[in-house]
Amino acid sequence: MPRLHTIAMSEATGHTAELFQRVTATVGKVPNSYIGIGVNSPVALEAVLSLEASLKRSSLSVRDIEVVKLVVSQTTGCDYCLAAHTVMSKKIGLAADAILALRQVKPSGDVRSDALASFVSHLMTTSGTVDAGIVTAIKLAGFTDTQIVDVTMAIASIALTNLFNRINNTTLDFPAAD
Repeated sequence: MPRLHTIAMSEATGHTAELFQRVTATVGKVPNSYIGIGVNSPVALEAVLSLEASLKRSSLSVRDIEVVKLVVSQTTGCDYCLAAHTVMSKKIGLAADAILALRQVKPSGDVRSDALASFVSHLMTTSGTVDAGIVTAIKLAGFTDTQIVDVTMAIASIALTNLFNRINNTTLDFPAAD
């Protein structure tokens, strides 16, 4: 059960209602996570939507973005985002066993995605300056400097929703991740 203020989407007014209409036009529905964020802070929802729009124009493939979101959601323990991005990963053609492997930073059958998962996991589970060898490894896997910066943008985007959902205990409106 959500812990922060929430309303039915149909009760939204003003800027929040406008943002919900934009999400509906793009996605077909407004996920519970976005409802919770938007009801409490339209500014925060606008930031999430802006980051998502920027990611679509970034140097990363849709698959790369989903790998980042799966690893971050697994690492932070966000059941909501893990469920949502498991569904989204399946929609873009990732097999269930590959999704689970990537979440757990195990070999998935795709060397490039495995390197990305390892890199993101390292960023999420360590502190301080990243060792040069870690940066070299992601570059050797074929990632450019621009893509590395865009990976950090993808991490920032999913970290925001992960944190919100963990605080809010957002009700799942996606099938739970396996």
